[in-house]
Amino acid sequence: MQVIKKISVIFTCFILSCCSTAPQVLNEGGAESYTTDISEIGISTSQSFRVGMLLPLTGADSKYGQGMKNASMLALNDINNPNLVIQYYDTASTPSGARVAIKNAVNQHSQLILGPLKSTEVSAISNETIYQGIPVIAFSTSPDVLQPTIYTLGLLIDEQVDRIMSHAVSQGRRRFALLLPDNNTGISTAKAAVKSAAKNEAIISVIAFYKTGTSDFSSIVKQMTDYNLRHKQAEQLKYKLKNLAASGDASAQKELKILESRDGVGDVGFDAILFPEGGVTLTAAASIFAYYDAAYPTIQFLGTSIWEAGISHKESSLQNSIYPALTKAKNNTFVSQYYSIFGEKPSSLYTLAYDAVILADRLSKQSWEGTLSDNITSVGGFFGLNGKVRFFADGTNQHSLDIVSVSSSGDKVIDSGEQYFETTSFELPAIDPDTVYTTPRIIGKDPSLAQVLIYGKALDSIPQAVSKPQVDAYIR
Repeated sequence: MQVIKKISVIFTCFILSCCSTAPQVLNEGGAESYTTDISEIGISTSQSFRVGMLLPLTGADSKYGQGMKNASMLALNDINNPNLVIQYYDTASTPSGARVAIKNAVNQHSQLILGPLKSTEVSAISNETIYQGIPVIAFSTSPDVLQPTIYTLGLLIDEQVDRIMSHAVSQGRRRFALLLPDNNTGISTAKAAVKSAAKNEAIISVIAFYKTGTSDFSSIVKQMTDYNLRHKQAEQLKYKLKNLAASGDASAQKELKILESRDGVGDVGFDAILFPEGGVTLTAAASIFAYYDAAYPTIQFLGTSIWEAGISHKESSLQNSIYPALTKAKNNTFVSQYYSIFGEKPSSLYTLAYDAVILADRLSKQSWEGTLSDNITSVGGFFGLNGKVRFFADGTNQHSLDIVSVSSSGDKVIDSGEQYFETTSFELPAIDPDTVYTTPRIIGKDPSLAQVLIYGKALDSIPQAVSKPQVDAYIR
């Protein structure tokens, strides 16, 4: 009840501040003028640290914007810092709305910007914030919008892919297959995987692309696993064993019984599959891989953080699969508080807004040496709901990511994220066009085009098949 009373006070202050802060109307480039939502929490003084939070409070993404605003208010309640003033500005879920919002934030003397949510909105405000010298802590997961003074709390694909692949390599997995959507996300994931493979002295055996919206993965999985070749080898082996069994060979009879239920034999060419999709798409693909002999423990399924909110624990083919996730050290308390006050379970996205306020609180209390950006990129980073995080001068970040294993009884953390970063930076090796890479098999996209997009050049050769089943090896 004490927490609810405190939040009630915050809402009262919020209503009063809304009344005392008049929205401004700005006309941008001759476009139709409209009023952006401006509200403020905190009592402004000459000592105040003023923070502008840009969120989609109306429009297509308003559900997330409102949830993130709620989470930020919980953070304000928890830190109880009277010198921290949060000013909220509605981006209306559009780049043009973000441009109006940032102009209002600048006019009201914001010293730090938290948000916006989408990469298009971050791009829309970048010129203004750089010109004004105001650092931005965005929530986007796109690395393309990041640059000095434009940072993000979002979980970037390079870090996710490297964390999960590095763990897999530590467990003996050396050959990776990638099943990716044929879009920018797929190419970004492929680039990250190539860089992580180079770092870990592993190889990418096959990269398969599928059109977004695909629900039937039978054809592409057959190609990835060399099913036709392995099926032919299985039939040849069964024929050989039948002849041996007919002549009274007891060992051949046992081998034939083992092979009766198998359509293919031999190495599929990889021992881990990275698949950055969730929900029904993940379930559909995983079940097909199992059908074509690519299943645990021979093959390990690897995911990204998207699995956390979109995985079926009842799907047998996904048991023992693993994915990276933000550390949940303090999340249980946040979830219960949010639910008790707002009547719904919070999205994991909302925790970013909470942590952004925690960061703003810390910055407001520091005796600065250098610029605000110097303090944002301090080596030690800071702790929030999602564990440890730190920022780098190029706008990227590093989180303490857990490795989570899927089981029918629920997800289990099997390798906790580091609480103290051991190195002063996180950077994967760049893809060097002059480097000789192991040429992966490309499926679902023109191989030369895919290689140029991923490696920056067409590789020297394109193997027709990676797997080389050895028939005699299956006669034990």
